[in-house]
Amino acid sequence: MNLPTKDLFTKGLLLKDIKTKSDILQLRFRMAMMNSTKRKGQIIMDKNKRNIYIDNIDVEEAKKVYYDKLNIEPQWEEIDVVNSLGRVTFEAIYAKVSSPNYNAAAMDGILVDSSNTLGATEVNPKILEEGKEFLYINTGNPVVDPYDGVIMIEDVIELGEGKVQILKAAHPWQHVRPIGEDIVATEMVVPSKHKVRPIDIGALISGGIEKVKVYKKPRIGILPTGTEIIEDIKKLETGKIIDSNSRVFEALVIEDGGIPNRYSPIEDDYEKLKKAVLKGVEENDILIIGAGSSAGSKDYTVNIIEELGEVVIHGVALKPGKPTILGIIKGKPVIGIPGYPVSAYLVFETFVTPLILKYIGLKEEKDTFVNAIISKKITSSLKNRELVRVNLGYVNDKLIATPLSSGAGVTMSLVKADGIAIIPQSLEGIDAGGIVNVRLLKPLNQIKETLVSIGSHDIIMDIIGDMMKLTSGHVGSMGGILSTKRGECHIAPIHLLDMETGKYNVSYVKRYFPGQKMAIIKGVKRHQGFIVGRGNPKDIKDFSDLIREDIVYINRQRGAGTRILLDYHLNKENIDPSNIKGYDREMTTHMAVATAVKTGSATTGLGTYSAAKALNLDFIDIAYEDYDFLVPFELLEDDRVKEFIKTLKSDEFKERVEVLGGYGFENIGKIIVVE
Repeated sequence: MNLPTKDLFTKGLLLKDIKTKSDILQLRFRMAMMNSTKRKGQIIMDKNKRNIYIDNIDVEEAKKVYYDKLNIEPQWEEIDVVNSLGRVTFEAIYAKVSSPNYNAAAMDGILVDSSNTLGATEVNPKILEEGKEFLYINTGNPVVDPYDGVIMIEDVIELGEGKVQILKAAHPWQHVRPIGEDIVATEMVVPSKHKVRPIDIGALISGGIEKVKVYKKPRIGILPTGTEIIEDIKKLETGKIIDSNSRVFEALVIEDGGIPNRYSPIEDDYEKLKKAVLKGVEENDILIIGAGSSAGSKDYTVNIIEELGEVVIHGVALKPGKPTILGIIKGKPVIGIPGYPVSAYLVFETFVTPLILKYIGLKEEKDTFVNAIISKKITSSLKNRELVRVNLGYVNDKLIATPLSSGAGVTMSLVKADGIAIIPQSLEGIDAGGIVNVRLLKPLNQIKETLVSIGSHDIIMDIIGDMMKLTSGHVGSMGGILSTKRGECHIAPIHLLDMETGKYNVSYVKRYFPGQKMAIIKGVKRHQGFIVGRGNPKDIKDFSDLIREDIVYINRQRGAGTRILLDYHLNKENIDPSNIKGYDREMTTHMAVATAVKTGSATTGLGTYSAAKALNLDFIDIAYEDYDFLVPFELLEDDRVKEFIKTLKSDEFKERVEVLGGYGFENIGKIIVVE
């Protein structure tokens, strides 16, 4: 290849690595970026110019390159043993005294010279005199010469006048704790790089240790950035975002063993940001810069790090989390983390946590991975390793993973997740029913107790999930039918309207499970209708209004019972869906539809009364439908399904659902067998 020889080491790209046209372009791009951004050590740049990613490096490679460049030299400090819980020992700690440090009685009883008890039996008992042949002793009291054994008090017969009778001889050192039985002076109590536990504190104190050397906790600077970021929730308004990421970082730093040092958000001003970064580097061992790492015209982080130090990596093959920046300023790690909450959390776990562990003397812990069957197709890119949040549950001894919302800004997907599915960089995705590797976020024993629900969404599923262990995947009624058919869930919430009969659910079960014995657990009756703004400003009355020019509709996903209800009425009234503005825009939950109406991105959408009420919106009644639960007949004997039925029938459930409004409880919990 005809390659330039200058700077072939640029950003870790070696001549031996240049194998394809893409590699040549990447090398030239890197050289051009370096030549255009530095002159005599100063940045020459248009501060409003958009950044361009120059890396898409594998995560493990990025970590190795970055950590190898950092010269981390952990420090130690000496602290009192009583304050050492959770700290990591800098060196092995050896006992200064033995424990016990004297021969001690292990039982309450009498202290004897064992040689004086020889020959004592039940047929030939011996009588001992206090002060001459025995002493009374309590547990922990010293064993003194010439005595060498203890007889338990319950084996002693009191005769009065300072005399006792024994029915069995004692052997030397019977019921005596010898010196050093627990700890021998000079022996190691705990090794180096050991995280001190409560029981360790007891052992250290027993070994005569007052102070211990521990790894010094690194100070982690947390710098939120963005003109739109605010700290005070009372100042929240359109265009402003409450800062939550830095608070998550604070908690993660504490959990990992560091000391968080959070700064107030800095607006998108280059010089102010540069000053704040310099301050953060001076005052901390590691600096995290939140947001500003992407390719926007106001994303200054990469340029500031480049000016003040070195950008080792900008852009990793991780989704979400691609715009990550790994930099070094004055020998200290400076990490630019994307602003989306999920990206921020995953990037912190991937790159910051291992760094903190290096400072405190611990190795990165190995996560627990399991293989699971994915219940819904996942599409990914060959360019990135993709991290997909999933719910988990066992169905017929199969571990099922149900993907949650995939957006990098969907914080609740992490809150609700049982695990994170890893889609390798080499795959374009995994079809439903395929095997996926999952990093566990919760213990398997909890997951095994969980009822798996996949199907239609309703707010009542959150109430049930609060009353029992339930994982709920929202894929629509038809998605629930298909998940049940594949054996990937215990129950499937459905509300499927038969276009011909106008009745719910039974005909679909017969159609998709011919010859198979199934059951429908009757759920709630619920109001479906048009969710509209307060006062119904567009005066929407019926389905014919949906084709008006001033109406923007928000739809549910294909296969959702609500979508089928809409199409049923459109067909009945001869309305062409293509004439409805927004018909192709899909949401997966009733609350998402209500939120779209609330925020003005849609005029209306079909949904439940409870969703409208939750967001203080108005509601135009269309139908009172059956929201039921499909279950294979044999699973009615499953303890999790039994608990589910019991929950449905409970007064507590009905009382909590009534508060939502728009529900009826006729025949709730009744079993209908479908064959």
